[in-house]
Amino acid sequence: MQFNEEHITLMNTVRDFAVNEIHPNIEEWERSGIFPAHSLFKKLGSLDLLGITKSKEFGGMGLDYSYGLAFAEALGHAWDLGVITAIGVHTDMATPAIDRFGSSELKEEFLSPAINGEYIGALAVSEVGGGSDVAALKTSARKDGDDYIIDGQKMWITNAKQADFFCTLVNTSSEDPHNNKSLIVIPASAKGLTVGDKIEKLGQHTSDTAPVYFDNVRVPQRYCIGDEGKGFKIQMQQFQEERMFLSASVLIVLEQCIAKTIEYCQDRHAFGKAIIENQSIQFRLAELQTEVEALRALIYRAAEDFILGKDMTYLASMAKLKSGRLTREVSDACLQYWGGMGFSWENPASKVYRDGRVASIAGGTDEVMLQIICKKMEIA
Repeated sequence: MQFNEEHITLMNTVRDFAVNEIHPNIEEWERSGIFPAHSLFKKLGSLDLLGITKSKEFGGMGLDYSYGLAFAEALGHAWDLGVITAIGVHTDMATPAIDRFGSSELKEEFLSPAINGEYIGALAVSEVGGGSDVAALKTSARKDGDDYIIDGQKMWITNAKQADFFCTLVNTSSEDPHNNKSLIVIPASAKGLTVGDKIEKLGQHTSDTAPVYFDNVRVPQRYCIGDEGKGFKIQMQQFQEERMFLSASVLIVLEQCIAKTIEYCQDRHAFGKAIIENQSIQFRLAELQTEVEALRALIYRAAEDFILGKDMTYLASMAKLKSGRLTREVSDACLQYWGGMGFSWENPASKVYRDGRVASIAGGTDEVMLQIICKKMEIA
């Protein structure tokens, strides 16, 4: 996949926004334990960056997925996977299903304000007993007249403390677990919906993650995205875009981690010479940079399939697996070359280490990605 001048222009716009509007505030937002999502998203919306691939009819740009991928990659210049992930939850996890399967009424009520940055979206799928095992979730919705009554609990929900709506996967019947689920939009203001305390995480301190509780929450049945009972299939499709966003968004972060480490190793001297003069370090950094480029090629290949209307599950799962493991590998290796400085909070490698560790867990664990790949290989 080749980026044209329009892609480059978009990436430059996103890069400038990330460098000027996000990166300078990261230390303050980390100390606060949250970033001001509404004000930041309104700025993104004013630049038409929240609906790049969404329908023009509802305020989007209507561009193909390659532009969404360019957006995700360029966000890496923000140098904070917490804010980057929060943006991705909004653009590539909570809204694609509404855009693709939602009614015009649903799009008008939730998608349009999400695109202009007025609303913040969150995806509510994971539960205490059903994270990667989506079929095992217990949150349910029963019909009452023209409404659904929803009861249950969701866990590890990014944007939970600031979200205006939750794209929520629930059981709507007693059929088998792959055919009894529906995706329903639930406004954060709905009576009976409460958001728990912010979870103190190992990393990504700028983003808010919390449990969400539903106690007799009533919403209209028209808030169902697509056909009732098709939620599992719809969410599996939406997961592919989530995994691609998460994979693409680490590319520049990893490249910058390597570049900053090289710069440090050039300046730092030990035993009478610059650390970078050790051939073992040169070779290791070269290997890591090669791995980043290989990951980029894999992501682009998967995106090409998606644009052509092909199933990208196989390659997207590989990209997600590789990105999670490579994030751990790059940050750990680079941290080692910083020596004692690498163990300090302010160190760039340690930031990637703590912020990036969840890349092998969120959006489908490494083990789940391997299960998917094995099934596609017909060996499981």
